[in-house]
Formats: sequence, C-alpha cells, structure tokens
Amino acid sequence: MDATFELFDHTADMGVRVRAETWEDLVVAAIEGFYATIGVLVAGGEESAFHFQRRGDDDATLLRDFLNELLILFERDKRRAVRIEGVRFSRRELVVAATTAAIDPERSEYHREVKAITYHELAIRNLDGGYEATFIVDI
Repeated sequence: MDATFELFDHTADMGVRVRAETWEDLVVAAIEGFYATIGVLVAGGEESAFHFQRRGDDDATLLRDFLNELLILFERDKRRAVRIEGVRFSRRELVVAATTAAIDPERSEYHREVKAITYHELAIRNLDGGYEATFIVDI
C-alpha cells in the first residue's frame, strides 16, 4: 500500500483521509493532506529545524495536535515543513523532526483558510496491510 491522502467535503469543513503501510508514512501523508487543504504552498526561503514531541493516551489526538502545530507555524511564521527528517509514532508518543522553510507568497496558491484541525470524526484505524487516519479541518 502506498501512502496516500484524499480530501472530501464535510458540511462547512473539509475532511482528509490518509492511508499508509506504516505509522511513519501515515504522518507524512497527513502532512501533505493538511497542506493540500490550504492550497499549493511553495517554499522558497531560509530553512530551519522543527521538532515536535508529545505523549498522550490517544494516537489520533497526537496526530491532530501535531497538525495543529503545523497550522500555527504556517499562520504565525508563514513556514511549512519541506523535509521530514524522522518520525517515531508509537503507541502513546509522536516525535517528528523536520526542516521548515518560508512560504513564497508569489509562487504559492491559496485555496482556503484553515482555522483548526477538529476532533470531529478524528480517528486512526488499522487496515489490512496498514493504517487509515481521518481528520476534519475547520475552514
């Protein structure tokens, strides 16, 4: 199974469903799916390191918290993850090391404003041969 994402309409929001063989690939596909809800974000500036580490009782909530951190990075600093250096997603802990770069507003295309990653329909499921995550973005 290749890591993939798909966007789907959800009332006044937008849903993202990701599938991958491994937890790590699931996170990478979720990142790409999240950015796709905003538009085509072309990076073109100075790079810097980004690190996320969180423990919790619910894997889906950990993924949501991570995606919200990426949203904050985008909104506050106009940056996006451009390279994922490492992911460790095990039961009850998510660690992501990435390189971020500034968004080039001239070359980027903004399709919608994302306000938050919600808890609505938030889930990670085991599939035959992999995993599936679903999250809804408030637009």
